[in-house]
Amino acid sequence: MSAEPARGQAADRGADPADRADPGNPGRVADAAAGHGPADLPVLAEVRHLASISGGLAQWRAVCEVHTGGRRFEVPVVTLGNPDPAAPAVGFFGGVHGLERIGAEVVVAGLRHLVQRLRWDDALHALLAGVRVVFMPVVNPGGLWRGTRANPQGVDLMRNAPVDCAGGAPPLIGGQRFGPALPWYRGAAGAPMEPESQALCAVVQHELLSHRVSLAVDCHSGFGLRDRLWFPFAHTAQPVPQLPEWLALARLLDDSLLHHRYVFEPQSRQYLAHGDLWDHLVLQAPAERLFLSLTLEMGSWLWVRKNPRQVFSRRGIFNPQIAHRQQRVLRRHLGLLDFVLRAAYSHRRWLPAANDRAALHQAALDRWYRRAPAP
Repeated sequence: MSAEPARGQAADRGADPADRADPGNPGRVADAAAGHGPADLPVLAEVRHLASISGGLAQWRAVCEVHTGGRRFEVPVVTLGNPDPAAPAVGFFGGVHGLERIGAEVVVAGLRHLVQRLRWDDALHALLAGVRVVFMPVVNPGGLWRGTRANPQGVDLMRNAPVDCAGGAPPLIGGQRFGPALPWYRGAAGAPMEPESQALCAVVQHELLSHRVSLAVDCHSGFGLRDRLWFPFAHTAQPVPQLPEWLALARLLDDSLLHHRYVFEPQSRQYLAHGDLWDHLVLQAPAERLFLSLTLEMGSWLWVRKNPRQVFSRRGIFNPQIAHRQQRVLRRHLGLLDFVLRAAYSHRRWLPAANDRAALHQAALDRWYRRAPAP
């Protein structure tokens, strides 16, 4: 993680092309000045705007506030569909790390895709009658505005949960307690989780874990040359209990999104870490409910390889900087978000039957835990 920008650099934030315009929605920045959100973080205005044009079908609410640099940012959540706990639920999350702007943009693109289709797509209305959909695209608006991975208190939200790795977490990157001057700071031992972390956990517990079946996708960038779909655990190399369900979902993805680019694997195949929020939430899920959380880790090194000058920009290491490349990324992952939504809605058609779980568990061990990680 690069050092935080000096106060004298604050004016540069407004000059960032990603702040000035949304290539998929030119003109939305004007909504920020109209009172929908801070003019220097228009993605928040875009989220509110999309809820406002949904014809009352999407509900917007702020789940917490973040104060930094004399500014106040709300952490928004937009919900659609059927709130009945008997219906399945799916959640899309982004912006946990402020430097990874593309993660928030992918989730907003998914929200925009649904809202615009509400005007004409009868099949979408039928689908939403049977599934709850949650969007939390900007979990860390303070970090997004400041251009830092951590929140304004210097805490890495994805190292902030009360989950410790028993052994094998790499120094620093796996989470550290030395202090916020170093990256990957977990927060003080024994301290409550940060407000943004608590807000994400509260949304998941209220909107997802209250349903019998729920899925989540958390969008990140910054690792490797390939797009990866990680499932828990991060704090241990031991298999997650829902291994048969994960293999069933992976096979469904392979069969449904032909020629997809994703490496589907447990995060522990790449590295272990303390304080993973999704590990924490999976461990908190009631035993009688199924909760599957995916992390989309977009391979940002590919963007740097194609445009080596990006390596000299802090944002460039984590985000596509050329407009057509950004638009391609947004288009590419819409298929994944739609797949997850439909998989949640149609879960009865692909979740393993009780008598199939043992064979699937063994096949999953062979696929993910008994061979070398994919490059």
